[in-house]
Amino acid sequence: MSPTTKRQLPEVIGVGPGRTGSTWLHRVLEGHVDLPHGIKETQFFSTFFYKGIDWYMRHFRYASGERKIVDICPYFFKAEARDRIKAFIPDARIITTMRDPVDRLYSMYKLLRHSGTARRGSFEQTLNGWPSMAGANRYAFHLKAWFDTFGRENVLVTIYDELRAQPQSYVNRVTDFIGIERIGLAEKSHLSDETNSFARAPRNRKLARRATAVKYWLRSQQAYRIVSLLESAGVWEFCGGRGEPFPKLTPEQDARLRERFLPEVEALEELLRMDLSAWKQPRVARRVSVERTSVRADRAEYLRVAFTAAVLGGLLALGMVQTAVSPTNPFDELTPQSEPFYRL
Repeated sequence: MSPTTKRQLPEVIGVGPGRTGSTWLHRVLEGHVDLPHGIKETQFFSTFFYKGIDWYMRHFRYASGERKIVDICPYFFKAEARDRIKAFIPDARIITTMRDPVDRLYSMYKLLRHSGTARRGSFEQTLNGWPSMAGANRYAFHLKAWFDTFGRENVLVTIYDELRAQPQSYVNRVTDFIGIERIGLAEKSHLSDETNSFARAPRNRKLARRATAVKYWLRSQQAYRIVSLLESAGVWEFCGGRGEPFPKLTPEQDARLRERFLPEVEALEELLRMDLSAWKQPRVARRVSVERTSVRADRAEYLRVAFTAAVLGGLLALGMVQTAVSPTNPFDELTPQSEPFYRL
């Protein structure tokens, strides 16, 4: 990048945490703010920081300066990401969304299984192998650090329950904070509130794992068009799904987790001075995500298998997967007890 080129960096960053509707919010904001070109999550301040600030700024090369520049990426639990944002964008305004910790934890479990990162196993087995899944739900501790770093007045705290129950009210608060005109959700009626949810585990964990590694390598090269093309072709979902359906949490599991997270919920209540009693009570009935199904002819299924194998096989042959991701775990707050994500 030429030294005379004006640096284009975000003014507002939605830092998550992950699994709190960030993909949905990104799609709502499209066309109203300048977002990273070609991708939803750059993961620059965590996974791809080694690429350098010019790599990050290329994502905003088409920003004209007429609209607010916004980046949405789940950095919430990453202290180093918070410090890096402060160093490069000291006046950044921060958006966070707090979600029922039990719901978020189970959603993270499904993501780990879907990506092939976690081995086949029950929720409890995965939680034992990835204890930081639960430890990361220290909302109050991390939120206070964001307050201290950027100033409480520059950190918007939203609640995921509001996004689901009153999405227009949720979006109004976000747009008012960003400083843009309000967005009527009637014009965004095509958006699903089940965005980025997973109904099934992968049929083949090794395939899912390699596909995820390939995806991260492509993202590190800013080859977002290829990532999108493969997504449209159903490659990522083919690799990460088609296995057994994820079961619901049992009432006993739900109750144990709510008891475990009670001190954290109460600490967040005190920090925000708000009532979060809904997060303390066991769920009598849990909404089940609608499983996305499709009917495929045998020939179409065969062609998809062949196409997927050809794509992934070609990338593997080129040795790309071995350098697919940096040693920084791409799933923000998570650190396994055993094998690191990037080791195949």
